[in-house]
Amino acid sequence: MNLPAETLPAAVAVTDAAATVLPLRYRLIRQATEQLCAPLSAEDCAVQSMPDASPVKWHLAHTSWFFETFILEQAIAGYAHFNPAFRVLFNSYYKTVGEQYARPQRGLLVRPSLDEVMRYRHHTDRLMLRLFSEHEITPALAAVIELGLNHEQQHQELILTDLKHLFSFNPLRPVYAAGAEASNNEPPPLRWFQFEEGLRRIGHDGSGFSFDNEGPRHRVFLESFALASRLVTNGEYLEFIADGGYERPELWLSDGWNAVQQYAWRAPLYWQQRDHQWLNFTLSGLRELNPHEPVCHVSFYEADAYARWKGARLPTEAEWEVVASELPVTGNFVESNRFHPAVLQPAATAETPAQMFGDVWEWMQSAYSPYPGFHPPAGALGEYNGKFMCNQMVLRGGSCVTPESHIRATYRNFFPPQARWQFSGIRLARDAK
Repeated sequence: MNLPAETLPAAVAVTDAAATVLPLRYRLIRQATEQLCAPLSAEDCAVQSMPDASPVKWHLAHTSWFFETFILEQAIAGYAHFNPAFRVLFNSYYKTVGEQYARPQRGLLVRPSLDEVMRYRHHTDRLMLRLFSEHEITPALAAVIELGLNHEQQHQELILTDLKHLFSFNPLRPVYAAGAEASNNEPPPLRWFQFEEGLRRIGHDGSGFSFDNEGPRHRVFLESFALASRLVTNGEYLEFIADGGYERPELWLSDGWNAVQQYAWRAPLYWQQRDHQWLNFTLSGLRELNPHEPVCHVSFYEADAYARWKGARLPTEAEWEVVASELPVTGNFVESNRFHPAVLQPAATAETPAQMFGDVWEWMQSAYSPYPGFHPPAGALGEYNGKFMCNQMVLRGGSCVTPESHIRATYRNFFPPQARWQFSGIRLARDAK
């Protein structure tokens, strides 16, 4: 399976998006979701592997539910629902919209069929495209449409993360896509870049789209710090395992050590050992573990324990953003059709930190909390981010299954500290010496 290489226009300010760019973005993003699902059978799309994941079919329906609920219902007088029952079945967590079907039971929804869900998507698309051509797209309406498109890109990534988790349980070790050949090159040695103390600004500046949790832009004072030149590799993480990393409670936060015991963690998710050889399950099937690739599918607790073992720490999100904001948003994203973290080439990391975008989401030591002056929007869309600002940790930079046009230096992802099925990895930081 190859995702088309056409470049999506970047998210633009809502004042000039409606006329040309927004309809184009709508068509390309909706098509990209279906192209990601093209290699899958109806059975692949129906099953839920754990409460935190959702069936592919549910993602396909929920993203249409978003446009139907927050745009078509509001913009079209007397709008008639494709199926009124879908308002409950495919509502994720919007309490102010109404009732939701229980998340852990989404895999029980054998009906509607995948074919009916696709008819729902195409029904929604026809009405949305008619909306673009026949209705005035006000700045307020354009802003909600742009939010819906970025929401769909989030679910494109979730389709692949949830599917990988599902496939990992199958003894046939299904292959989603062939992917790219792994490189045997060794990455360059890890180096440290020093950054001086000072007053900095972080948060989105208001130019183009951003989620509400990326602002307001505000000042932070940073002490001098150092950031690693690249991501931690599988081979380096193997050294942590060999040194008893999962058996040494002094390396772990208390809750992290409890998680190690409760879940019997002994290696990153999807690693398995056979005859003294480490294997790694990927979206391209089961492979021999490549020691040069970035380590992936580790929890915040594992990332934090590894950093402590190395005599380092994880970056704060302010440190990471200050560095990343000076760098181009380039890297190994979903458009690379690799669907797996890539080996950093030896010529990299000469002048600036490498792999800041793409490959793996990088765990921060920062808890997910509101920026100074943050207020969620009024109404149901205010539930999008703000109500989750508790018991979550921040991740930055995007991954190998993130759409490139979706990511930016100010983007704040967040997951519970024990989560491992996301494409999450490690970059080290330390206080300046």
